[in-house]
Amino acid sequence: MEVSDASSRHRLAVRMAELARQIAAPRTLDQVLADVTSAAVELIPRADVAGVLLIRRGGEFESLADTDGLAARLDRLQHEFGEGPCAQAALGETIVRTDDLRDEPRWPRYAPAAVELGVLGGLSFKLYTADRTAGALNLFSFKAGAWDTEAETIGTVFAAHAAAAILAARRGEQLQSAVSTRDRIGQAKGIIMERYGVDDVRAFELLRMLSQESQAKLVDIAQRVIDSRGTET
Repeated sequence: MEVSDASSRHRLAVRMAELARQIAAPRTLDQVLADVTSAAVELIPRADVAGVLLIRRGGEFESLADTDGLAARLDRLQHEFGEGPCAQAALGETIVRTDDLRDEPRWPRYAPAAVELGVLGGLSFKLYTADRTAGALNLFSFKAGAWDTEAETIGTVFAAHAAAAILAARRGEQLQSAVSTRDRIGQAKGIIMERYGVDDVRAFELLRMLSQESQAKLVDIAQRVIDSRGTET
């Protein structure tokens, strides 16, 4: 399939619009990223496998939306060897491209291992997510010389969609955490008000003072109050 013809460009535009709607819809991160990687394989010529790699704080690797299980195996090899295109893109360069892993000096341990799995070409795109998480959208080909500038352009757009989905999911998690924190503090205030006959302002001030004295987070003090319900303080 040549992406330069009108029909292919129309398919690309339609899929991008679908992905944009899916990111805004109430769907899980795994579902959205699976759509991104499957669309990448569908629309980028000679892209046989796709996946998303996230590197958490502390160096933990998480493989997501692998189209056939191979991307996760390649991620594990990179974690084991401490080298490879996916990690390099996630942590540093914007695009990491290799046209023939049989002649790739950058990753002397990873490249031969990937070739043994039948992978000859790789194209990785950095995902701009958050300070605590590095990420990359990774494409693999069973052919050498698979990539061109059009593949890089389309892949960059897909990477932007993947990053948007990850950020949206993180905002949702942060909102849920904020609501949970507010509810726990409110519950603790109610317990203190009932137990000691004070108003909500005094109850909150007591929580704040306990937080400062113990050098613990306010929400942790609130949880202790909740856990102590039914006992004497």
